Amino acid sequence: MKTLLALILLAIVLDANLLQDAIDHAKSGSKLQLPNGVYRGNIVIDKPLIIEGESKKTIVEGDGQGTVITITSPFVTVKNLTIRHSGAEHERVDAGVAIKKAHHSNIINCRLEDVLFGIDLQEVSDSNISGNFITSKPFDLGLRGDAIRLWYSNDNILTHNHITKARDFVVWYSHGNLIANNYGEYGRYSLHFMYTGKNIVKNNVFKHNSVGIFFMYSKDTIATDNTIENSIGTTGLGIGLKDCSNYIIKGNRILYNARGLYIDRSPFEPDTKNYISDNLILYNSEGVHFHSLSLHNIFKGNTIKGNIESVVNDSYNTRVTENVWDGNYWDSYEGFDKNRDGIGDTPYTLYYYADKIWMLNPNTKFFYGSPVISMLNFMAKVAPISEPVVLLTDIHPKIREGRSYGR
Repeated sequence: MKTLLALILLAIVLDANLLQDAIDHAKSGSKLQLPNGVYRGNIVIDKPLIIEGESKKTIVEGDGQGTVITITSPFVTVKNLTIRHSGAEHERVDAGVAIKKAHHSNIINCRLEDVLFGIDLQEVSDSNISGNFITSKPFDLGLRGDAIRLWYSNDNILTHNHITKARDFVVWYSHGNLIANNYGEYGRYSLHFMYTGKNIVKNNVFKHNSVGIFFMYSKDTIATDNTIENSIGTTGLGIGLKDCSNYIIKGNRILYNARGLYIDRSPFEPDTKNYISDNLILYNSEGVHFHSLSLHNIFKGNTIKGNIESVVNDSYNTRVTENVWDGNYWDSYEGFDKNRDGIGDTPYTLYYYADKIWMLNPNTKFFYGSPVISMLNFMAKVAPISEPVVLLTDIHPKIREGRSYGR
C-alpha cells in the first residue's frame, strides 16, 4: 500500500498513468487493491496480477480511443471495477476489456459501460467471465459492439452476466465453453454460434432481442433449460439451427417469438440426428419452422401450444415427414384417451392446406382468430380445394401438457 501511495503522489506530479505505473512496478503474482476513485485507462496487463476495486466506485476510464484494459498475460484477475469510455472503432475492436492469447484470466463482478465491445476474448482458454454487467455505446443496434466475443477461445466459463443494449454475444470457432445463467435483453443476437462444438448452454434468460440463440455450422452441443421470449420482427426466432448436427435441445421455454424453433438443413452431417425434447413451445407465431432439407430431427415430449401455426415448412418436396415426432402435446389434437394412459388413442397428423391465405400473405396473420379467418380455416379442413399435404405424424400424442424438463 505504501508503494501504491507513493506512485499516486508521483503520478500527480508527473501527470502519469497511475494504474499503469502500479502495474509496471508490481511483482508478478501480486495483488493491487484499488481504493475508490477514477483511474486512467488504456492500460496493458502483461504479467500475472490481481487488480481488485474497493467497490463499483472504483472506475477505470479510457480516453475514448482504443481499449480500456488489455490483458496479454495468463493468470490475470480483474475484479469489482467499473470500466468505461472505450473508443468507437469497429475495425480495431475497441473494447472495455480485451484478452489476447492468454489463459486462466478472470473478469469478475465488473460493470462495463460506454464501451463499444464489452469483453473480447481472442485465443483465450480456461478463463472465467462471470457476474459482469455489460452495456454498449448508445448507437443504433447494428452499430453497437458485441457484449462478449469469443474468437478461437476454448474451455471457458461464462456465467451470471447481465447484458443490455449491446449487439451480440458471439461464440465463433470456439469449443468446450460453458455459457450459463446469463441474462440478455434489447440486443440483436442473444447468442450467436458459428463453427463451434461441444459447448454447453443452460439456464440463460433472453428477452426482447431480435434473435434468441442461433447455432450455425456447428455440432455436438447441448442447450438446456434456457428461456427465450419476445424475439419478434422479420428475423425474430427463439432457437435456430442451421447446418447443425448432433444437438440436444432440451427443457427450454420458447415463448412469444415470431418463430419458436427454426431448423435449416439440420442435421447437416450424414448419419447424425438432433434431439429436441421436453421443450415448451408456446404462443409463437410459428412453433417450429423448417427451411431447406431438414431430416432426422427427433421431437419427443415437447408441449406445442398456443402458436398461430404449430409447424411450418417453407420448402416443398423436402421430405419433412422424415423427422420423428413421438409423445408431444398438441393443443390442436382432437382425439380421445379411452384407457386413460395419457396417450391419444389415434396418432396426431398435421396437414398443410394450400389455400390458407396467410401462407400467401403473412400480414393476414394479424387477423388470425377472428370469426372470418376461423370460418375460412374450418372450411379449408371440411372442403379443401386441393389435396392437403402431410407435415408430420405424432404416433403417441400426449393428452395432457407436460412440464419442461428440470422444472
